[in-house]
Amino acid sequence: MISRELETKLHELNGYYPVVVVTGPRQSGKTTLCRMAYPDKPYVSLEAMDTRDFAVSDPRGFLAKYADGAILDEIQHAPELLSYLQSDIDARPDSGRFILTGSQHFELSQSISQSLAGRCGILVLLPPSLEELGGFPAIPSDLFSFLWQGAYPRIYDRKIPAHQWLADYTATYIQRDVRQVINVGDLQTFAGFLKLCAGRTGQEINLSALGNDAGISRNTIRAWLSVLETSYIIHRLPAWHVNIRKQVAKTPKLHFFDSGLVCYLLGIHDPEQLRLHPLRGAIFETWVVSEIYKHMVHKGIKPRLFHYRESRGSEIDLIIEHGRELITLEIKSGATITRDFFKHLKLFSARMTKASHDHQVKPYLVYGGEDSQKRSDAEVLSWRQLHGMNWMS
Repeated sequence: MISRELETKLHELNGYYPVVVVTGPRQSGKTTLCRMAYPDKPYVSLEAMDTRDFAVSDPRGFLAKYADGAILDEIQHAPELLSYLQSDIDARPDSGRFILTGSQHFELSQSISQSLAGRCGILVLLPPSLEELGGFPAIPSDLFSFLWQGAYPRIYDRKIPAHQWLADYTATYIQRDVRQVINVGDLQTFAGFLKLCAGRTGQEINLSALGNDAGISRNTIRAWLSVLETSYIIHRLPAWHVNIRKQVAKTPKLHFFDSGLVCYLLGIHDPEQLRLHPLRGAIFETWVVSEIYKHMVHKGIKPRLFHYRESRGSEIDLIIEHGRELITLEIKSGATITRDFFKHLKLFSARMTKASHDHQVKPYLVYGGEDSQKRSDAEVLSWRQLHGMNWMS
């Protein structure tokens, strides 16, 4: 077991609310975190059919058995229980009673909004960050091995070959989770759609092009993207714009949360193939965005992350917005810094100055090399130093 950054926020919210919900993708470590944080709480998995049947058929009797609270795992399997839990905590609103975990965010959030609004804290646990993975005895030492392997903890904890585990994970996700959320008649079509999305990580979303390639309608594309998003496979990075140029693109970018999953879906069989792959830059960009997203969400903070592109001119891979401060990141997978790496950062800063906006721009270059340094155009960060920064201020 490794230490998870979210544990601090979990303890904090547990002191405020009678219920705390920990959601996130399947196999991100939710159960392990909650049991490690509260070893004395009774643990109940609603994955087991007999336990689930007890909770659904006799919810009052089930909650009476755990009157002092418990960890209720995979709560999305018994959403009916939440309305009874509402009555229970209204009668006894002591903080720190129940910890709920769940993987299917859409169904879970819908049930929570109906039954537990204002009565619970909600946290998201994603696969571990690079810093958190350092708690395992052995992790890859080079960038491309790490990107290829990804961050799901069971790969490291059980020493399962990454491609084997990710193949099983993908099959389980499509066969089980997707079927429970939407009515997919042809699972092979959905599997093909998932691979097409992997080939577009780090790119702006073009619904028409994606629909044509997948052979499905725009409406279906929208629905399926929402499924991937609500189950924490992907996230959409919105475009940042202020009224400085009419030519600013406003289409969100698609990013996966795990680079290893992208590599598996693209059929990249080893780190050396990734090193030479035409999408290595997009995969590295996706990883950097995901790491900064984790840095924030694991502190219980809603990320304000964006990208920026003009039809002619500057393009910024990632903008972190803090009020009037804009942290701009250019992300390059290359290990050798060239002058061209700073071009878009300089253009954007100049554009903001010329537009007379009072935003303070702080430019960074994150690259695949080893040495961090401060330059006049931007602060240069090695991929290894990503977590040495406070991206929230």
